[in-house]
Amino acid sequence: MVAMTVELRSVEGTEAAMGWAGGHTIVVDRPDGKAGGLGLGFNGAQLLALAIGGCFCNDLRYVAAEMDVSLSSISVSVTVELDGEPLIATAATMSVQCTVADGSDPTPVIERAQGSCMVSNSLARGIPVSIETTG
Repeated sequence: MVAMTVELRSVEGTEAAMGWAGGHTIVVDRPDGKAGGLGLGFNGAQLLALAIGGCFCNDLRYVAAEMDVSLSSISVSVTVELDGEPLIATAATMSVQCTVADGSDPTPVIERAQGSCMVSNSLARGIPVSIETTG
């Protein structure tokens, strides 16, 4: 089993949070004027969409390398639908376009990446989320 941990801390002087993993950082905030948000970073729905699309972009590259296929371009757009109270994601739609350098059909790469994409497959199967209070 592999485990991954990220850290988030409040950003002094704002109500935003800075998140990091290794040497990479990201700012998380609410839209300007919403619950103290200043629009300094991504909100939860945007982060969810970025996780879905970003993971798929990486998997396209992993799969292409395994298949000895060179991709010259990738374009992914993710729409997350939200509904309810509390607001939850009810659906996500990903539009994928990629070009194989030799002009061949990218469908086999896309289909194989779909089968191995950790984020979208985890969401589709559902994962428990527990919250522990620490001192």
